[in-house]
Amino acid sequence: MALIAVALALTTLFQNSVLRDLDDRLQAVALTVIATAERDGDGRVEPSQPPLDSRYNRAFQGRYWQINEIVDESVGEVIGESESLLDEVIPVEADAFSLALQNFGQPIAYNIKGPDDQTLRIIMQAIELPGDDGRVLVLAAEDRRPADAEVRRFAVVSIIIFLVFGVALSAGVIVQVRIGLAPIYKMRDAVAEVREGRAERVEGDYPVELQPLGSELNSLLDHSREVVDRARTHVGNLAHALKTPIAVLLNESRNSEGELASVVQRQTTTMSRQVDHHLRRARAAAHAKAFGARTEVDSVIDDLSRTLSRIYSREAKTIDAYTADGLVFRGERQDLEEMIGNLADNACKWASGKIRVAGTFGADGVIKISVEDDGPGMSQEQMELALQRGVRLDEEAPGTGLGLSIVADLARVYGGELELSTSDLGGLAATLLLPGAHR
Repeated sequence: MALIAVALALTTLFQNSVLRDLDDRLQAVALTVIATAERDGDGRVEPSQPPLDSRYNRAFQGRYWQINEIVDESVGEVIGESESLLDEVIPVEADAFSLALQNFGQPIAYNIKGPDDQTLRIIMQAIELPGDDGRVLVLAAEDRRPADAEVRRFAVVSIIIFLVFGVALSAGVIVQVRIGLAPIYKMRDAVAEVREGRAERVEGDYPVELQPLGSELNSLLDHSREVVDRARTHVGNLAHALKTPIAVLLNESRNSEGELASVVQRQTTTMSRQVDHHLRRARAAAHAKAFGARTEVDSVIDDLSRTLSRIYSREAKTIDAYTADGLVFRGERQDLEEMIGNLADNACKWASGKIRVAGTFGADGVIKISVEDDGPGMSQEQMELALQRGVRLDEEAPGTGLGLSIVADLARVYGGELELSTSDLGGLAATLLLPGAHR
């Protein structure tokens, strides 16, 4: 925009300069005519020494002079003209004539259409001839089209020059920015390597201005790992502290008889399940906040499919597994195994004979892992109840009622979700939407 403004300003200045030169030249012609003008016996006024330029003597060559008589504050008849006008007359603009009378003796410039449809630049001056009582109007005119063409040529050349300069300047800025910001791009890639799990620290040779940033990032990564390690330690300590007393209570209740022992056994079993559930969730929350955790989805699905196929082979149930190439979960393997394992085991329990597990890419870096079966499926109301912790839709089937709620909680910890729907196999379709990473 600045270059365009400069080009326009230079063109305007050049145009004003050309017009000033043209006006100066016309004023010199008008003064020559005025200085040598003489009235003859017929009342006509002619300069004794007309302008030397031959174009004033050839018809319609673009240069003219003309003398009009002033009668009662109005323009009278032509009493003198150059031979180049032939039988034509230079029009006198009313506003310019009034201005010339108000500024008597001063040159007035204006533009008007003249002979041969030429655009004329005119210098007009109202004067009194020496030794003559009458007032006259002297006009010197020149075709301004050559001057306008010169201005246009200048404008075109200026635009081309500034356009080339602008392109070169833009290219220079782009190169300068790319070179100047190359270390920042390098650091961005290094941080991405850490986030994707391909590196543990931000490494590289950076300018002195970026070295403090790299050090702070590495300190932040170290602090994050320290926090995660502390959380894992606390979770392990809590598990050990709770499981031992619960196991003691459970063993004592099993070795005893009576209603109290039965109540203690049921409640301690429930406590053990709840502790396991919340410890898993706490561990997953610590993993989710860690940088660089990543798990290959295909290996998890393959391992679980083989294991469950062996377990349910006697029931003639088959598991079809498919994983897209390069599918990576941004999280811990143990948590992914927990989620897919719960869903796949649940599908195997209820399937009539076929289970399908598929891992595919979703939108915006999300991965989709679906587990489907050909079992009885669920109604919409049952799907909503199934995600609530501890709810069992069939009390006769083995289980704790925590499977789907555990999967939903783990998915939410990682910023994902669990969706239940009807499978095209006829049974239930459970779909995990989880954050993915590039391989």
